[in-house]
Amino acid sequence: MSVEIKAPVFPESVADGTVATWHKKPGEAVKRDELIVDIETDKVVLEVVAPADGSLSEILKEEGDTVLSQEVLAHFTEGAAGGASDAKDSKASDAKAAESKGSNTKAADAKAEKSTGSAGPAARKAAAESGVSLDSVEGTGKGGRVTKSDVQNAKPAASAAPAPAASSPVAMAVGERVEKRVPMTRLRAKVAERLLEAKQSTAMLTTFNEVNMKPIMDLRKQYVDKFEKVHGVRLGFMSFFVKAAVEALKRFPAVNASIDGNDIVYHGYNDIGVAVSSDRGLVVPVLRNAEYMSLAEVEKTIMELGKKARDGKLSIDDMTGGTFTISNGGVFGSLLSTPILNPPQTAILGMHKIQDRPMAVNGQVVILPMMYLAVSYDHRLIDGKEAVSFLVAMKELIEDPARLLLEI
Repeated sequence: MSVEIKAPVFPESVADGTVATWHKKPGEAVKRDELIVDIETDKVVLEVVAPADGSLSEILKEEGDTVLSQEVLAHFTEGAAGGASDAKDSKASDAKAAESKGSNTKAADAKAEKSTGSAGPAARKAAAESGVSLDSVEGTGKGGRVTKSDVQNAKPAASAAPAPAASSPVAMAVGERVEKRVPMTRLRAKVAERLLEAKQSTAMLTTFNEVNMKPIMDLRKQYVDKFEKVHGVRLGFMSFFVKAAVEALKRFPAVNASIDGNDIVYHGYNDIGVAVSSDRGLVVPVLRNAEYMSLAEVEKTIMELGKKARDGKLSIDDMTGGTFTISNGGVFGSLLSTPILNPPQTAILGMHKIQDRPMAVNGQVVILPMMYLAVSYDHRLIDGKEAVSFLVAMKELIEDPARLLLEI
């Protein structure tokens, strides 16, 4: 029985998709619910699985082709194991291999004979010293024998050329200038489009501050083992920043707002996006209603979303919406940066590397683990006073974690 393999139903915000990877070939046996093909959209990768045991009989859309929602991708035959086709191909391949075996063996023998027997000791020594392959040298000696002069007149292979001595001024041979052109993935193209849109359509400005991470680090060190034992997840820094952001957003609702045409939309909830770097590019899964989450729930949700991002399993719902974003460039060693807005949001917080620095505390120089914080904001909606005050509130909450519990 033949059935049609169709593209998934795309969400309203997704116009079309691209065939990314066929995981099965025509005639290859497929089990029910086994992955057949990936469809890449500008937001997520959608998987298409086998409707039953069988095999693909025909592929209609090749990798790189654009497809619409519910468009037919291939024909599928239920119950076909693909064994007959594989066996037939295998027999043909074996026959072809047997037919060419004799000629290949003769060619290999001739090649070996040329490499050893048709070149004298002097020629072989010269070839080893100069990096010349004897197979590429045309012999001018008696009976086609390769001579030393033949080797000296031959051009050495670039890859086999020995490195010159350190004291020798001989210039290194220049290799080929290789270029590779590949099309952007849909996700990368969409990220590029949105970043360019953010730069061109917003009045973006960034303000900076620094935060002493020692109180949080001491608290984490004291309770990290017990926290993991009770909640089954490690206590990281991101959960503190998410909770501090929620509290600061309550005090400065404009930072949690967005612009829609000539209207300002104030959100009565805190959906915090957490920027995650994946093999496919930058994605921003969202923590829904973060104001109701405990530190443990934040850590668990971030861990689950991070795993889904690495596995390419994030759904449209996982990344839709968001009222404020946090980006942690510090995990890659960034000391300072200016994060770009994630439209239609009007602010984004950038975390950075924790670095020991000498700081003045009560007239004394003390070495403290410091982190630079950056808030980029849309000046059309958020004034400098609000942005700076928001960042100061974040600093105070992180430097005195008890404020998070007391909400002061």
